[in-house]
Amino acid sequence: MEQFDPRIDEYIAKSAAFAQPILTHLRELVHQTHPQIQETIKWSMPFFDYKGTVCQMAAFKQHCAFGFWKASALSDPHQMMNKGEEASAGNFGRLNSLTDLPPDEILIAYIREAVGLNESGVKAGMRAKYKPAKQVIEKKEIPVPEEFLNLLDASPAADENFAKFSLAKQKEYLEWFGEAKTEATRSKRIQTALEWIAEGKSRHWKYQK
Repeated sequence: MEQFDPRIDEYIAKSAAFAQPILTHLRELVHQTHPQIQETIKWSMPFFDYKGTVCQMAAFKQHCAFGFWKASALSDPHQMMNKGEEASAGNFGRLNSLTDLPPDEILIAYIREAVGLNESGVKAGMRAKYKPAKQVIEKKEIPVPEEFLNLLDASPAADENFAKFSLAKQKEYLEWFGEAKTEATRSKRIQTALEWIAEGKSRHWKYQK
């Protein structure tokens, strides 16, 4: 894996105009903090790795998100991170401009601590995983995309809300993923679903009164 991944250049270039300076700044700050960090794309999002995943960022239609893979293990002395249900868009909320980010020196401190966790062999917190594929209504098994499960791990709010959904609501999302004709379509649906679920919305929320 190379230090810089051209796919991330493409990802930033294809993002909305408001998102490009945010993503570019975060990318530069990560490498400035620890030159040995390497880039990659996982689950259609830019990730930064060093002896394991350190952090990740993403651009959506109206906001960006930035978070740490082991957020729950960070000390957070400045109390600026969202770690629980409120973390619907990464650990620092919905990012619409550079001013929404914490000061560089604080972000650098978080990145250094996250790198230290990986160097120390600290494992990411394990959540109690539901088994929707085995518990769907009518006893019909539906495969759960690994991409979806991993993104839930990275979004505490979406993870919490999906676990609280009824089996019928879970099934609606899983069937939507399964109906996708291509990997690109499935990934796009999963990204959209992650945003909706983090907000507590069901698959067909637009049609509900």
